Amino acid sequence: MNFKSTALILGSAMSLSFSMHTLAAVSEAEAAKLGDSLTPMGAEKAGNAAGTIPAWDGGLPAGGDRYADPYASEQPILTITAENAEQHKQNLTPGQLAMFAKYPDSFKMNIYPTHRSASLPQTQYDNVRQNAVNAELTDGGNGLSANTQEGVPFPIPQTGLEAIWNHMTRYRGGALERTFVQVPVHENGNFVPVKITEKMSWPNYLKEGRNAKDDNILFYFVQQIQAPARLTGNVLLVHEAQNQIAKPRQAWIYNAGQRRVRRAPQIAYDAPGTASDGQRTADNLDMFNGAPDRYNWNLAGKEEIYIPYNSYKLADRNLKYSDILKKGHLNPEHSRYELHRVWKVEATLKEGSRHVYAKRTFYIDEDTWQTAIVDHYDGRGQLWRVGEAHQMQYQDAQVPWLTAELLYDLQSGRYIAGSLTNEEGDGFDFNARFKHRDFTPQAIRRLGKR
Repeated sequence: MNFKSTALILGSAMSLSFSMHTLAAVSEAEAAKLGDSLTPMGAEKAGNAAGTIPAWDGGLPAGGDRYADPYASEQPILTITAENAEQHKQNLTPGQLAMFAKYPDSFKMNIYPTHRSASLPQTQYDNVRQNAVNAELTDGGNGLSANTQEGVPFPIPQTGLEAIWNHMTRYRGGALERTFVQVPVHENGNFVPVKITEKMSWPNYLKEGRNAKDDNILFYFVQQIQAPARLTGNVLLVHEAQNQIAKPRQAWIYNAGQRRVRRAPQIAYDAPGTASDGQRTADNLDMFNGAPDRYNWNLAGKEEIYIPYNSYKLADRNLKYSDILKKGHLNPEHSRYELHRVWKVEATLKEGSRHVYAKRTFYIDEDTWQTAIVDHYDGRGQLWRVGEAHQMQYQDAQVPWLTAELLYDLQSGRYIAGSLTNEEGDGFDFNARFKHRDFTPQAIRRLGKR
């Protein structure tokens, strides 16, 4: 029996098990595998049988220059093109195969040796260990129990819903400020970058610490557009809920043209994403965010897939956006793909629910819980958009996260790139700390003044 069929059987068994039992944490015996046969984050510590995926040995150590490429001397061990993609389809997603079909003359994937570089602070590993035996889903899977610690709640997932919650709650430094560009790229390759500054904080990292105001808050988020001039001054504020059924996401927008703050309950699900030219939905940001209640989530097991990884070359500070963004897709010379084990999660729209995506298939990196690839299907069942997260280990902060996220539209030939920081200095500041008052409607009014 091959790897994929074993994984699918495992996933079906897990889904059946979930339907028969409560939304519960795992036993102490299961949790004891963390740090033993499993990594502290719940990935398989051992490599694969073929030797093409190595064992996890702790990841890259903390410290040093975040943009120094530890694998700079390596050369591709394989290049996949439209001509040989069929030979490697067992390690490719339907979306990746569709990209080869759409752009046979220009799209390619340079495959490099696999390095399991993910490393997080020990405090995160301690939290994950506690969560394994304590954290539970509540309200039909739309929230987390109050005893859930910061970080991944379900390192040994039993359902697709648990896996997607791992993605949404994974460690991103606790608090940060980042300046990046989001770039809608037209079919002919033309683009105008949108410069954005974001502030984000989990309650524990606020200067005053967690207090009663933070009940049911997962994190606070402010997004401010810096350029182009026609969009400057527009600011979004989000209080992201830990249980979006008990208390839905709260959002406010400051509109520079109207000079006022207004509530924005529509900033969720398939509402158009900020300054995206209609190229992504609100819940496409960071590959997926927000309430999961409109979908049924199936854990389909694990697969070995070529995913963007250790993308230091793409983060090179000498690159310009014009070097990276080309007609149809990102310049493949700057991409790095590696073979990794991923959790496959299938999200299908619930009967009676509305969303522009009728189905989404997620491929989630087992070491980081970062969603690496998402295939999006429209209401006709046609593959529509392909999402890619190019990630790397921010060594100075011990944070595995994005250096770019792409969403390719197979139907229009357009795409949108986000999280690019090549021309923005350091881009990410993981030492930033904020107060509660920085995440209020009054605060975004002040930020929005041109």
